[in-house]
Amino acid sequence: MKVVSLFSGIGGLDRGFLDTGYDVIWANDFDKYAVQTYKANFGEHIVLGDINEIPLDEIPDCDVLIGGFPCQPFSMMGQQKGFEDTRGTLFFRIAEIIADKIKKGRKPAAIVLENVRTLKTHDKGNTFREIRRILQDELGYEVFCDILNSADFGVPQTRNRTYLVCFSNQKAEFTFPQTEPLESTLQDLLEQDVAEKYFLSERIIPTILSNGTGGYQAKSEIDLKIARPLCATMAKMHRACQDNYVTQKGKIRRLTPRECARLQGFGEDFVIPVSDCQAYKQFGNAVTVNVSRAVAASVKDTLIKLGEWKN
Repeated sequence: MKVVSLFSGIGGLDRGFLDTGYDVIWANDFDKYAVQTYKANFGEHIVLGDINEIPLDEIPDCDVLIGGFPCQPFSMMGQQKGFEDTRGTLFFRIAEIIADKIKKGRKPAAIVLENVRTLKTHDKGNTFREIRRILQDELGYEVFCDILNSADFGVPQTRNRTYLVCFSNQKAEFTFPQTEPLESTLQDLLEQDVAEKYFLSERIIPTILSNGTGGYQAKSEIDLKIARPLCATMAKMHRACQDNYVTQKGKIRRLTPRECARLQGFGEDFVIPVSDCQAYKQFGNAVTVNVSRAVAASVKDTLIKLGEWKN
């Protein structure tokens, strides 16, 4: 099955689909550093650029369209402007791309979209209802939705994300993947010989371990068994009530980029060709590979049952 990947980042969603037998023929992202990492791991089929400025005719036909479209407009960490935010309108670009394929008689058999957990509740549910209405009523897809947590798919990270799975065949019956027991902890994923630069200075430790200031108060904890959600701002070193810190050799340190890669399900062979600052941003924005792989397998099962799977 040929896949087009939008807002690909470093390829977390793509990796899961590739591992399940799909063929990702075209990908896109506007971040040059993410594209650098993607190319180092997946090849040259990713196009750098703003998807709004790429002509529709240059986006190839596909059997499956996937994308973790930008989440900031709907995230609890942002101002939750939704469709008022320019980035929020990128969903409409997805719809535009699909509508163009339908017009040409090349409707994708399936669509898989990923976003933050709060997508369903943003603006009292109005944002989600509009997204669903467009996918279902305007584009003619059967839409299935669930919130999946990375910790339920073998990765010791609490990371809840909304997944929208859509089929052009409205007779489709889809079941989201079964969860599995978590058999590892954050400590199992730690590197042992870590450079001194990752350890915190005595000066910064009181700030990192504080419970917050002003209107933001939360319990400061380190050495968690299941990591907090990785975020794109990890390089800025917030507090232990927001980011993940561990104790090693009697000293407190931040996670390394490789540990972040592991917490997102990327294999040891995953190349990290960028600076630590860019790597933290990339892994904080990434889709967890374990979850992507499980969703891809469930979509494949449904397409096989519908007689639409192509080897």
